[in-house]
Amino acid sequence: MEYDRVVVMILAGGQGERLSILSRQRAKPAVPFGGKYRIIDFALSNCVNSGYYSIGVLTQYRPHSLNEHIGIGRPWDLDRSTGGVRLLQPYLGRARSDWYRGTADAIYHNLFFIESRQYSDVLILSGDHIYAMDYRPMVRFHRERNADVTGAVQPVPWEQASRFGVMNTDDADRIVDFEEKPPQPQSNLASMGIYVFRKEVLIDALRDESAEQSMVDFGKDVIPYLIARGSVFAYAFEGYWQDVGTIQSYWDANMDLLREPTPLNLYDPDWRIHTRSEERPPAKMMDGAEVRNSLVSHGCFIRGAVEHSILSPGVVVRDGAVVRDSVIMTDSHIGEGAILDRCIVDKEVRIGSHARLGAGDGETPNWLEPDRLNTGITLVGRNARVPGGVTIGRNVLIAPNVDEEHFTSTTIASGESVDRLATALLS
Repeated sequence: MEYDRVVVMILAGGQGERLSILSRQRAKPAVPFGGKYRIIDFALSNCVNSGYYSIGVLTQYRPHSLNEHIGIGRPWDLDRSTGGVRLLQPYLGRARSDWYRGTADAIYHNLFFIESRQYSDVLILSGDHIYAMDYRPMVRFHRERNADVTGAVQPVPWEQASRFGVMNTDDADRIVDFEEKPPQPQSNLASMGIYVFRKEVLIDALRDESAEQSMVDFGKDVIPYLIARGSVFAYAFEGYWQDVGTIQSYWDANMDLLREPTPLNLYDPDWRIHTRSEERPPAKMMDGAEVRNSLVSHGCFIRGAVEHSILSPGVVVRDGAVVRDSVIMTDSHIGEGAILDRCIVDKEVRIGSHARLGAGDGETPNWLEPDRLNTGITLVGRNARVPGGVTIGRNVLIAPNVDEEHFTSTTIASGESVDRLATALLS
């Protein structure tokens, strides 16, 4: 059967620096998304929904949260004696052992997993994208053209093209040119980080002694190498796909879930997004609570107002509080009369009574991270404690684990940061 001949390798070791403090203490694929999910849930669910059950997940940067979340794969029906999911981490005791230097290098160090059974094709995925995709039509496309490698592509806005690997194709969908994150892109046809390789082609390319030292990344090294030597095709995917590599794109993708009609249907009974989920009581809306166009997860307790926002499990919104255009993660507590506007709040945060976050204009970028925090979103890190009565502007970074004593003023202007680590480094 088709799924018996495909092995999946999910690249999940990325640090995701552009997600700022959201990925300071966890790998990017482990970042919560959409209330109850983690980013990697989408790649894993797409695999099992497509009938592919032999999966290796390559981890590296701060893997604890990801390892704990995936475990033996039971939520995805991957706890199997044959196939299933296996977490693959760098280890010592082999030739050229070290941290993975790039995406292709990570696969090179785990070729033993690919060679363990008689697979014909290798499906390589990024573990940090949000989308629902049946991979089977792409695999069929790849086999019908007898391609060496097929990459999934999608047009992106020209102003965003420099964030991606971009390519040019001919009339037969053959890739004739590929550039990895060019400063001045000549195409807006973006690689989705999804590749189907013929198994032998992938192994030969990664083990080519004449090119081994340069086979570090797929986009920079492997794909251009194969374009010059083999048959490389582009498969156009027309569904929803979002690379949540920046704070703005992460916020946008969450807000997309609230659109009507939604471009990503989490309620499709034929394409469930599975996740590891704790048992909690149902969400509870008390007298006086107002919830409009929002996703509210189990275990939430709402007395205030929630407008166009996404709440993860266990969030508490007290009387008179307003949460608007925001993403609030697990077990965070919004105090009485607090107002949050266009914020991303990580897990286990406490917002004091009558605090205001997201006040003023968003024109001033954050002084500490001007390239990451510049679109008016205010970030609050995990386990932070925001004192009551403070007013915090936009593009503000409140670092993980800061306490009330680290707030030296009742007003934090737009673009400022409350970060013990940064203050210590600069002092």
